[in-house]
Amino acid sequence: MEKFVVQGKNKRSCTTDARSPWKKIKPSDERMEQQQEEEDALAEFSHPVPWQKIEAEGLDCDYALLFSKEEADHLFKQLEEEVVYSTGEEAKVQVFGKVYNIPRKQATYGDAGLAYTYSGVTRLASPWTPTLEYIRDSVTKATGQTFNFVLVNRYKDGQDHMGEHRDDEKELDPLCPIASVSLGAARDFIFRHRDARGKQSRRQIELVKLELAHGSLLLMNPPTNTFWYHSLPARKKIFLPRINLTFRRILLDRKKLQHGLSSGPKKHLIKRGSKLSLM
Repeated sequence: MEKFVVQGKNKRSCTTDARSPWKKIKPSDERMEQQQEEEDALAEFSHPVPWQKIEAEGLDCDYALLFSKEEADHLFKQLEEEVVYSTGEEAKVQVFGKVYNIPRKQATYGDAGLAYTYSGVTRLASPWTPTLEYIRDSVTKATGQTFNFVLVNRYKDGQDHMGEHRDDEKELDPLCPIASVSLGAARDFIFRHRDARGKQSRRQIELVKLELAHGSLLLMNPPTNTFWYHSLPARKKIFLPRINLTFRRILLDRKKLQHGLSSGPKKHLIKRGSKLSLM
C-alpha cells in the first residue's frame, strides 16, 4: 500500500451551501455579514497539518499528528476528569438476542437533542465539556469539517477492544469524514474489506493495519465505511489506557425538527444497521 505525505492539504467544509465568499455579486448587508463569517472561518483554517494519505480499493483515509505529546498528555488528563461514562443497561449490547457487557467504557456528547442508538441501547448526547469542545474545534481548524456529535471510548488496557463494524448510518452526513482522535496508548487499528470477511469470503484483499499514536487524528473519508470494516483488536502486551474520540456529523430530519418545534422537543436517533459483532 502506497503512503505519502501531503503538505498543506486543505479539507473542504462539509456544508450543503454551495455559495462561495468570492462570488462576484452585490451582496446585501446580511450576505456581507455571512461572507465575513465564512472568511473568518477560512482564516482560522490557515495552518494545516502535514497529512499522510492512506489508500486502498474503496478506502480513503488521512492521518496526522494533531497534538504534541505535551498537549496530548494534558488533554488526556482533562478528559479523565470530565467525561462521565455509561453504566448499567447503557454499558451493554445485544448480539443475536444475547446481552453482553461492552469491552470498554463509552460516553456520548454533542449538540442538544441528539441521541445514538445501536444494539438495542439508546444513548443521549450529554452537553459538550470544555475539553471536548477544544478538541472538536481543533479538528475543525485542521480539516475544515464541522461536527455535532462525538462517541468517546475508553480502553483501560489492551484487553479492552472493539469488534469489526462500519460507521455507515444513513443519518450521517455522506459528505463528511469521521474524525478519530486517539489519546493514550498507541493501538493497532485494522481495516478489512467487506468482500474479504469470513470463511466464505469472495475475494482475497489484504488487511490495512495502522498504529494510531498518542495525539493522532485519522479521517475516514467516504466511501471508506461503505466497503471497509474497522476494528481495534485486543493486545495483551498493552498495559496503559487509551481514549478515542470519533467525531461525526448527524443530519437532522427537517420534518421531525419542524414537528418538534410545534409539539415539543424530539430526540433524533441513530441506528447502527447490521452491526452484529460484539463492539
